[in-house]
Amino acid sequence: MAHLLMVESWVGSMSRLLPRAIREGGHEFTFLTRDLHHYLRSAPEGTAHPLLGARNVITADTNDLDTLLPEIERLHAVLRFDGVLTSCDYYLPAVARIAGRLGLAGPGPEAVENACRKDATRRVLADAGVPGPRFAVHEEWADLARAAREIGYPLVVKPVDLCAGMYVRRVDDEEQLATAVRALADFPVNARGQRRDPAVQVEELLDGPEVSVETVSYAGAVHVVGVTDKSIAGAPAFIETGHMFPAALSAADTEAAEHTALAALKALGLTDGVVAHTEIKLTSAGPRVVEVNPRPAGNRITELVRHVTSIDLAAAFVDVSLGHAPDLRGGDTGLRSAAIGFLVPEAAGTLEALGGDELRDAPGVLELQLADPGRPVTAAGSNNEYLGHVMAADATGLGARERVEALLGELRSGLVIR
Repeated sequence: MAHLLMVESWVGSMSRLLPRAIREGGHEFTFLTRDLHHYLRSAPEGTAHPLLGARNVITADTNDLDTLLPEIERLHAVLRFDGVLTSCDYYLPAVARIAGRLGLAGPGPEAVENACRKDATRRVLADAGVPGPRFAVHEEWADLARAAREIGYPLVVKPVDLCAGMYVRRVDDEEQLATAVRALADFPVNARGQRRDPAVQVEELLDGPEVSVETVSYAGAVHVVGVTDKSIAGAPAFIETGHMFPAALSAADTEAAEHTALAALKALGLTDGVVAHTEIKLTSAGPRVVEVNPRPAGNRITELVRHVTSIDLAAAFVDVSLGHAPDLRGGDTGLRSAAIGFLVPEAAGTLEALGGDELRDAPGVLELQLADPGRPVTAAGSNNEYLGHVMAADATGLGARERVEALLGELRSGLVIR
């Protein structure tokens, strides 16, 4: 039995998938957080909160790495950790530093830090010749405005250090750019209490569909598990409204996406101890890297993969965090595709009604999760405002997305926000 240190985690699905994978692997974990209430105020799926399965729950200032590292060394001397991991983007660099300090498995800290900073990712990939959009990063308005004119509108403006699509916006002119920059300036601290970098990134708006390449790196080799598609809506925001695995692509497009993702991971140095989710745009000029996430995919993409291939990416994440070879053999599940669609609110108010419980037993449905009436609703501006999701599968081909879209249509017909 191995003992893992889990440093923070989202209150979303991965924070439940990881404890499950740890338990099923015959291991145990200690949970480290700066704010236990962050987790207790979120209602988990099922009847038992996943933190009830922790061997220990310890409070420490996970935002202060200088004091955290020696404190974890003291804990390690008593509790003996065999691996360390997190599913929270904002703590991936800290976990890489902890692993290096304790001599545990994991990618290099510099590689993780570069992947978690959008501007650093762009620079590393550009230096390595990995294709991406034209971009510029500045703090001062005059520099941003000049760079935007040089790249040319329409553009994408984004923070360098947030996730879940927060504050990522399309801008068509300088007035819209100014509005987006002001909105970012009004959000100086992220959801985990960490002060943000004031730098703003502007990028060329890329055409074409977006996909993600799911990979597992171990002992210097990167294994491609597959390619997932993505649907986006909510302009000028970029909100993920659904995914299907595997993506309905030609063999050439699949190969191009995989090749580009592998090049990006190699350039960043993410070739050992990483489960990664690399987003790629298949543009008219060829594939372009959107971003590289050195952790398992969110939005339950890992579950889509598991339903189709039987490969458990959460379990693979646990394995590589322990320095163990992951089981990526897979097997025939009887399903050829699985898709998920999210119910995205378009208006603010209070959720008055949302039917759909009867869909749980509909053919092909794998999951159905719906918000409860009475919940305050915010018009979606990122991937954090969903009112629920439906997941469905197709046993014969790539029809899972079509099935999910039909089910979402039924859910929308019963949606009332006042």
